[in-house]
Amino acid sequence: MSYQARFRVWRGDEAGGELTDYEVEVNEGEVVLDIVHRLQATQTPDLAVRWNCKAGKCGSCSAEVNGRPRLMCMTRMSTFSPEETVTITPMRTFPVIKDLVTDVSFNYEKAREIPSFQPPEGVAAGEYRMAQEDVQRSQEFRKCIECFLCQNTCHVVRDHEENKAAFAGPRFLMRQAELEMHPLDARKRRAEEAQEEHGLGYCNITKCCTEVCPEHIHITDNALIPLKERAVDRKYDPLVWLGSKIRRRTG
Repeated sequence: MSYQARFRVWRGDEAGGELTDYEVEVNEGEVVLDIVHRLQATQTPDLAVRWNCKAGKCGSCSAEVNGRPRLMCMTRMSTFSPEETVTITPMRTFPVIKDLVTDVSFNYEKAREIPSFQPPEGVAAGEYRMAQEDVQRSQEFRKCIECFLCQNTCHVVRDHEENKAAFAGPRFLMRQAELEMHPLDARKRRAEEAQEEHGLGYCNITKCCTEVCPEHIHITDNALIPLKERAVDRKYDPLVWLGSKIRRRTG
């Protein structure tokens, strides 16, 4: 079964642009990215869009569909009625390069600011040992495909450009949480660094990042809130503070 659908696609570049109307054929089982490809093939060959795997695993085709941050390759046309106009716009938080393609270099800059895993002293790479519970705790965070939809929807940077310098965003605070929870990471100040250097305090746990995650990672509940709790405990809990000051007596 096929039908003619109405689409509004944002066209333009960093200098500005506008929504352009199209009518395009939709076939059963198609996703929004299929329609964008058909527009390129039949009506507007200069339409710019970023994509790669078309399987929801590369994170490349992030955009906003009817105002909601989504992966175009995972947004089925069957979720819209044939009479509905489907509007596709680029991610709002990042500068537009052309049409649906945005400059996401902000995210790579933030990634470089997160200190990498620091192996324990005196333990070779092949000798790492972890409890299965510790493996499972961080495994959820490793499902991230870096689509940056969580970064895009986070109102701390979406609505306040001035916060970008001081705020790493949910994706990279989640990375800090993953390493903070890693029993073999020898860097002991992850939670404090997240608070003092990467803007953890800006996050007010609205869960908007969790809501748009295509991998269904519980970013807020399982990463950001525990990271906040650890940062607060170490800074304000007198018993934790005292314990950090007392050295164990050795034989």
